[in-house]
Amino acid sequence: MLTRKLVTAVVFALLMVSGAAQAGGDPAKGKELSVDCVDCHGENGLGDADNPAIAGLEEAFLIKQMQDFKSGARPDKQDAMLMYVEDLSDQDMADLAAYYASLPGKK
Repeated sequence: MLTRKLVTAVVFALLMVSGAAQAGGDPAKGKELSVDCVDCHGENGLGDADNPAIAGLEEAFLIKQMQDFKSGARPDKQDAMLMYVEDLSDQDMADLAAYYASLPGKK
């Protein structure tokens, strides 16, 4: 009985670890997807006077912001972000977030 519980616990733990690994974004794919982002956030993600810097921010934060724009939980007056994120999949968002998180942020 103890062996069965131990095996179940180990299998569950392995599934959790593998799920977490698959959930991560791919920075290389994110760079490919970022071609539209550079219009506002710049080539290096450092933004400008009108658009925020996104380079170096945490992946989870970046994903949450994109999800909130897509769902309408975070509206923007000109729907500029909605226009960019409405067709992104969750994996696309994870890839973009991984890319921008990997860039050096403002100091």
